[in-house]
Amino acid sequence: MKIGFIGLGIMGRPMAGRLMAGGHIAYLMSRSGVPHELTAAGGIACDSPKEVAHHAEIIFLMVPDTPDVEKVLFAEDGVEQGLAGGKVVVDMSTISPVATRAFARRIAAHNCEYLDAPVSGGDVGAKNATLTIMVGGPESAFNRVKPLFELMGKSVTLIGANGSGQVCKLANNIVVALNIEAVAEALVFAAKAGADPAKVRQALMGGFAGSRILEVHGERMLKRAFEPGFRVGLHQKDLNIALSVARELGVSLPNTATAQELFNACVARGGARWDHSSMVRALESLADFELGGHST
Repeated sequence: MKIGFIGLGIMGRPMAGRLMAGGHIAYLMSRSGVPHELTAAGGIACDSPKEVAHHAEIIFLMVPDTPDVEKVLFAEDGVEQGLAGGKVVVDMSTISPVATRAFARRIAAHNCEYLDAPVSGGDVGAKNATLTIMVGGPESAFNRVKPLFELMGKSVTLIGANGSGQVCKLANNIVVALNIEAVAEALVFAAKAGADPAKVRQALMGGFAGSRILEVHGERMLKRAFEPGFRVGLHQKDLNIALSVARELGVSLPNTATAQELFNACVARGGARWDHSSMVRALESLADFELGGHST
């Protein structure tokens, strides 16, 4: 199959690589340039989203935010200008579900289908093809693209109509943010109370408090390994979308708002590009105490 992939950063690069390893012809474009490792593996570098869309049957996007998706799709030399009937556009970014529905309508006007398919699992999941992929859009398009999703992820679910994938991803990121906050709070509390936080983490992993966040991000907190991963600035962006949609719906998300304030504190300290596990630094500042360099 001829596929296109636009956005080849921390997540997009290994995801595109997995699709190419599955034997598909890949037309590639990234604002920072197409990585050599992908062209060396047979990927074809393109100069614009329009060129990618012209060649590809299915066009994937993995870019940071709603305005980025809109620009890639609809700006001069955007994807829209390269479309022909029967193609599928798949946005794997995490963006506004409201904007997603509007984008889908514009793409449908070209006799093409649109899927929103945000992912969870971070750079590790992208590299290992173990992503969780949450999809919104027509079932016909989902069935067509599903074999490609399965090259990138281990869990692929059609949630519902366009926008539903984005709603699911926002719910996911609420859960992740609150779990990071809980793990960070527990480890700071335990360490300042005089317990070894590495041993506390080890004990908690064997009980009901055990979680993937405790396992992976608890280790990051202890080892001070805050290179991303998933950047604070991106998680902050996702929670902004969730809180905005919640206001429109009349839904209160009090603990999401608290987690967002802790991310805001990290950004104020220059941490927009830190891994989101660095939320612990905001709690350490409030406690006037640092976990230190404990290993596991």
